[in-house]
Amino acid sequence: MACFLVSAAEAAIVTVAAKVMEKKEKEPAKVEFHLSDGTTETATKIPFSRKLKWLRNLLWGGSVLLAFEHVWHGEVVPWFPFLTAAGDPADFAEMLHEMATVGVTMALLVTAVWVCMLVVSALIEKRAQKAIHTEVSAEG
Repeated sequence: MACFLVSAAEAAIVTVAAKVMEKKEKEPAKVEFHLSDGTTETATKIPFSRKLKWLRNLLWGGSVLLAFEHVWHGEVVPWFPFLTAAGDPADFAEMLHEMATVGVTMALLVTAVWVCMLVVSALIEKRAQKAIHTEVSAEG
């Protein structure tokens, strides 16, 4: 009925947080390695604001798809009160229950997928830094 509103609310909060983080971050963290042949290798870390944008995109995308599905099934209409369940008190209680169970679960699942993405990106960054460091040690 309105489970997409939970993800949309989280997406709005994450959008604001990403903008705030983007303003606070001056420049991406760079690690430079000087090789024995005189060249320099640079590894750039992914800024956290960009990682927050990944979550933002996942949440907004899911919310839009769910909203479309609810429009398709006639649960969201283009006239007041917009949500068909909001017109009847019994349906309204059922809608709030669905938001509290299904909506929150979906938002948490999307956030958990994003956390897994963060872990994988951290492993990839560490592997790249280790490869460069190994190359520097081998040449030095």
